Amino acid sequence: MAINRLHKLQPLIIEKGLDALLISQPENYRYLSGFSGSSGWLLVSPDKAILATDFRYTEEAQQETQGFEIIQIKGAMDSWLPDMASNLGWHKLGFEADHICYADYHQLGEAIKSNQLDIELVPTTNLVEHIRSIKEPVELELIIRAIELTDAAFQRIKSKIHPGITEKELAWDTESFLRQNGSDGLPFDIIVASGPNSALPHARPSERAIQAGEPVLIDMGAIIDGYCSDFSRTLCLGKPDKKLQEIYNITLEAQLSAIDRIESGMTAPEADRLARGVIEHAGYGDNFGHGLGHGVGLAIHEHPRLSATSSDLLADNMVFTIEPGIYINGYGGVRIEDMVILEKGKARVLTKSEKVMEVNA
Repeated sequence: MAINRLHKLQPLIIEKGLDALLISQPENYRYLSGFSGSSGWLLVSPDKAILATDFRYTEEAQQETQGFEIIQIKGAMDSWLPDMASNLGWHKLGFEADHICYADYHQLGEAIKSNQLDIELVPTTNLVEHIRSIKEPVELELIIRAIELTDAAFQRIKSKIHPGITEKELAWDTESFLRQNGSDGLPFDIIVASGPNSALPHARPSERAIQAGEPVLIDMGAIIDGYCSDFSRTLCLGKPDKKLQEIYNITLEAQLSAIDRIESGMTAPEADRLARGVIEHAGYGDNFGHGLGHGVGLAIHEHPRLSATSSDLLADNMVFTIEPGIYINGYGGVRIEDMVILEKGKARVLTKSEKVMEVNA
């Protein structure tokens, strides 16, 4: 599998006029090599694939990878990379500009200069990320398992939620359930936000006690063998008031409209507009301040990015969220989020949990 993925990347390296590409972003090097350690670098050329890591991870690298030359390194990148690249005859070395920090770039450049090496550092963006955006069957299987676990956790939430339970208590119970049932940690901190807290799209659980009649926004995910899920629902204990029911219905209409009308070949801004137009027409355009969705895979946020400013083009076998929301400061908010895959030009919903706001108080 790793070799097939390298074969997708190597023509792009040639197309960019590079002798090799340094890959430092953890999800990217895991995707290409299978190596899941927290410290490592891939060096990929048209005819070479090297995994460089320190003594803590060399045995793990040997167990997890195939087709890569494993090299044990010591010290910071500037102490070993310039000589290695020079010895391999590489003169144009690409690097991931979105991941390498300025200090590392500067030190690497100084090491090349002080040793009088003929090496040019060339910034690149999203070479591996765009390959990752098209999911393979084995990836989809793991994503679906993560989604199934998240759906099960939501069923537990509905059985546990009651007036008086705090946001933190519900979040911790949910996290415990996810971990005990196979999640490899969490892709992000669980959000449980009730009442006015639900107007904060990325609220942190607090000691606030959940009360009847108010919105309770839940946002969570699981990780199975590195692959993530992402999920949101908004609940109300008992009967919601008129405003909450209104914004819930508008959000749900926006989400269902986007799911039904999104197509392969559509631009990300066009997809975003499908839901945003519904919310704007209802008079709440200023209350939907984030994009419609994002890709999910080895990272919880990856390509494609469905927003008004994205340059991504949607294609079959992309997996992403559709998560419109309406947030009213001082009152509360609603978000409804499912994961979908594009198949034969249309979106197929992978999330199975029902979209019913009212639960018994």
